[in-house]
Amino acid sequence: MSELIIEGLEASAAGNPILRGLDLTIRSGEVHAVMGPNGAGKSTLSHVLLGKPGYEVTGGTVTLDGEDLLAMPTWQRAHAGIFLGMQYPTEVPGVSLQEMLGASFDAADKDTAALDEALLVEAARIGFDEKFLSRALNVDLSGGEKKRNETLQLGVLQPKIAILDELDSGLDVDALRMVSQRVEAATEETGLGVLVITHYNRLLTELKPDHVHVLAKGQIVASGDAALAAELEDTGYGAYGEVEAAVAEPATPFASGVLDVFE
Repeated sequence: MSELIIEGLEASAAGNPILRGLDLTIRSGEVHAVMGPNGAGKSTLSHVLLGKPGYEVTGGTVTLDGEDLLAMPTWQRAHAGIFLGMQYPTEVPGVSLQEMLGASFDAADKDTAALDEALLVEAARIGFDEKFLSRALNVDLSGGEKKRNETLQLGVLQPKIAILDELDSGLDVDALRMVSQRVEAATEETGLGVLVITHYNRLLTELKPDHVHVLAKGQIVASGDAALAAELEDTGYGAYGEVEAAVAEPATPFASGVLDVFE
């Protein structure tokens, strides 16, 4: 049983406070959906948890199975079992998906002998064309193909906790169903804990949340079950107050936790 505990997390970018005392606990097998208006701090939360440059943590703690996550460099957070499916997956010319995952296995002292078979199995589960396995990572892929690519990585790497930033972006109905079902299956097969960031309830009709949270002005201001997501679809976020103007994201390039094994 793994447990990611976020307590009183405060973070800023370029001196502008974004997260303002955020509390959240995610355990093995749980799916937590975080929703909220633009500028509320949703993507900032994912970036801070993986250690993207340009953010300053000014308060609070984050632990994974009792270990101080914030004290680790990004590559070490990935090795500890944190995975980030990015809103805009990074293109890596000259490095194939097979090569990247092979390097990840080597860095984590995992047996690479079974990697090729695992790639084929995972590609079939989500309808990801095998030709992309040997292509440069995410180069010339559509938005939906990039999200399938990220999901395939998750299936192969089997992390403890997956942070999925707008997993549904760019996916058609069929792809959304396959990707969502693969993530949900991982919660049962490997005990994956999931933090999924989304704007739309359509994702949560496929990836069933155990908990739904509203993030506004850098804090979790409401929590509930799947009914809360349906309510937000109808009512919006007006009940949770006005949102401040969004702070520009730091421009520093950021590869996913998987790619940082190359450091």
